[in-house]
Amino acid sequence: MTTLFLMVGLPGAGKTTRARQLADEHGALRLTPDEWMLPLFGEAEPDGKRDVLEGRMLWLALDAVRLGTDVVVDYGCWSRHERTAIRWLAEAQGAGFRMVYLPVDHETQRTRIAHRWATAAEETYPLDETDLLHGRAHFEEPDAAELEGRVHGDPPPGWTGWPEWAADRWPSFVRPRAV
Repeated sequence: MTTLFLMVGLPGAGKTTRARQLADEHGALRLTPDEWMLPLFGEAEPDGKRDVLEGRMLWLALDAVRLGTDVVVDYGCWSRHERTAIRWLAEAQGAGFRMVYLPVDHETQRTRIAHRWATAAEETYPLDETDLLHGRAHFEEPDAAELEGRVHGDPPPGWTGWPEWAADRWPSFVRPRAV
């Protein structure tokens, strides 16, 4: 069974490092928006373009697992709804789903981000203390039930299904063909 690995955590948690390891271990396609944003747009969050890029990457990830290729999606996925939608979509394609959550304390996060900026500024973008605190305030940490795969909730009120919710969250997302 093919697997979609979803990296979850705040900036500086080690998601991309672990995503690279998983891709190597499993011969998986790795989709990391951070590596595309700067070359394509010169910044991390230009006018909603990140959501557009993530939508197309999600479409590609689902098509790849449908075709038999393991995929590592390295988004961070701060919200429970994002994670649940991606889990549902992967499983609808007949793929396994594995969430890889990497928690990080604030001091370690700050240190790693400063090191990344000092050693690879051309591959990253600056994050200040305000950005870090904003991220922590908005991050919905996965609970044990979610980490164990026991959460398969319905989409939020007003949505008929997770594909419709995903198309709104990631404007360029198009549901791939069914298995």
